[in-house]
Amino acid sequence: MRYRIEKDTMGEVQVPADNYWGAQTERSRNNFKIGPSASMPKEIIEGFAYLKKAAGYANFDLGVLTIEKRDAIAEVCDEILDGKLADEFPLVIWQTGSGTQSNMNVNEVIANRAQVLKGLLLAKENHSSKRMTMSINRNLPMTPSLLQCTLQPTKSW
Repeated sequence: MRYRIEKDTMGEVQVPADNYWGAQTERSRNNFKIGPSASMPKEIIEGFAYLKKAAGYANFDLGVLTIEKRDAIAEVCDEILDGKLADEFPLVIWQTGSGTQSNMNVNEVIANRAQVLKGLLLAKENHSSKRMTMSINRNLPMTPSLLQCTLQPTKSW
């Protein structure tokens, strides 16, 4: 297997070269080997995708995100919702409880996939995952909204 080296605030980590996730997802994969791989329910990942797409549109409307970035985020979120990136979410359901790792997994996948769609290579240090959804990048506002999206009986909204 080929790897790329990614760097975050904790240092360098080897990440599979052909995957869109980054350093924080890889650290979680290595540190939380509890239960079957990729056991996070797809509904949780889909809920994240809906929220990240909505945040992209809201931040564009507020004038703090360009239309190009908004559209890139929306395109990748649609790919997630269509199941095209299902293999990019390898984390187990058993984490620290707040969903930090899954939130960052989705951020990394969106940011890195958006880069590739623009014709760029996967970055060693992708700060766009920190900025891309801006005000809902942290877990505190994400978790209650995510649960509302996930628990709704319909996806017609």
